[in-house]
Amino acid sequence: MTASQRNLSAAIDPEKLDRLAEVAIKVGLGLQPGQDLLLTAPSSALPLVRRLAVHAYKAGAGLVTPILSDEEVTLARYRHGHNEGFDRAANWLYEGMAKAFSANTARLAVVGDNPMLLSGEDPTKVARASKANSVAYQPALEKIVNFEVNWNIIAYPSASWAKQVFPDDPLETAVAKLADAIFAASRVDQDGAVAAWEKHNAILRERTQWLNGQRFHALHYTGPGTDLTIGLADGHEWEGGASVAKNGVTCNANIPTEEVFTTPHCRRVSGHVVSSKPLSYQGTLIDNIQVRFEEGRIVEARASCGEEVLKKVLDTDEGARRLGEVALVPHSSPISKSGLLFFNTLFDENAASHIALGQCYSKCFIDGDKLTPQQIVAQGGNQSLIHIDWMIGSSQTDIDGVRTDGSRVPVFRKGEWA
Repeated sequence: MTASQRNLSAAIDPEKLDRLAEVAIKVGLGLQPGQDLLLTAPSSALPLVRRLAVHAYKAGAGLVTPILSDEEVTLARYRHGHNEGFDRAANWLYEGMAKAFSANTARLAVVGDNPMLLSGEDPTKVARASKANSVAYQPALEKIVNFEVNWNIIAYPSASWAKQVFPDDPLETAVAKLADAIFAASRVDQDGAVAAWEKHNAILRERTQWLNGQRFHALHYTGPGTDLTIGLADGHEWEGGASVAKNGVTCNANIPTEEVFTTPHCRRVSGHVVSSKPLSYQGTLIDNIQVRFEEGRIVEARASCGEEVLKKVLDTDEGARRLGEVALVPHSSPISKSGLLFFNTLFDENAASHIALGQCYSKCFIDGDKLTPQQIVAQGGNQSLIHIDWMIGSSQTDIDGVRTDGSRVPVFRKGEWA
């Protein structure tokens, strides 16, 4: 480790980092004795990876297998790789991951790479590589979106990411600030983090129980530039916070999380909506997204910044122009109050109500674990190679729940629960 790396590591509170690892294993994964763990992370997150391994083995893990990525290796591909190589991906790796998940291996992902890493690279190559990777990842992704195993995503404050969030601060200061923001959002900045998550999960459970009791046919959004009706899938079920995977393990898939979410009906979305926050997608900042839906499909799309990339995303496949998730987040959420743009969906999606283009979650159906893919489609679930969240909520957003008889119930007023 270089002197610079030691200084950056010292900027991250080791006690809070250890708490984050503990929460990831105990709350995020609910890792079971004897269960294997597959862990992916950027190489910069090795200090966290080591703590995760300690807590995993303390919890009785069978085998912890880490797979590390590296920003310089990634950039080498774009700067020196042969052109034909951008239509390829490591199918063998993802097939192996799918096989591991079929054998009840838990999945943990640590995010922390520079969100703008590929901003200076050829966008066509980035799009080609992304599509090839999405296709190759499908066997493993299906296990995740169908919630067949317990899985979790957390974050580590890498130096390159910190400089994106705090560009005007010295590097050590930026890392310390991002670390503090991650710890606060992840509820590990205080003692008793596991208990804090139990309390937070109880609040989210109350929200989902109320929404599930309402059985809304649709949600109607109004606000500046927005008049959007999102039909909800037949037999949809709201989820939020802790939930039970098909293997019977209770876990929190995202840390942090402030959302309650469900599956929209991919053929019953109409109207227009604008984004309330920028979307950072594979090195491109897509800002001021404006789209119009007809019969569930985006028929017009614009953006003041990153429009070309947005349109490439929408052309990924037929399902990329339809919705796979709708999520409710109050404007007063801790991440929103921070005033930060993290350039990372794990955090930014928890600052505002949002929608997701692409693949739906089968978990968000009543008895979803018993439904076939064909039944999910028949009930309005969407299929796609992508799943991309972007924010549409603000302090000026009103949302009504619409029942089958047309009657309305206030759900959000001025960005808060009504």
